[in-house]
Amino acid sequence: MIIARILGTVVSTQKDERLKGSKLLLVRPLNLDGSDGSGYVVAVDTVGAGFHERVLVVAGSSARLAEGLKDRPVDAAIVGVIDTVDFVND
Repeated sequence: MIIARILGTVVSTQKDERLKGSKLLLVRPLNLDGSDGSGYVVAVDTVGAGFHERVLVVAGSSARLAEGLKDRPVDAAIVGVIDTVDFVND
């Protein structure tokens, strides 16, 4: 899983039939300190996440295990909206 922030939406009028009705969001991975990481990912939203929210993203075969995505051509899925992140200092 990665922590990411939603930056926007991706609209695709021509796509695989199995993706019709799926909300595609552009996310950017975050570093542990909350700053922007590198790169961008397009992920299918399974939880109704909104703009600029921090989310949990799964990728690869784990994405196809998310609710409603079985047998769909998905490489990344948003599976949670983050409320807080707490670090434990040793």
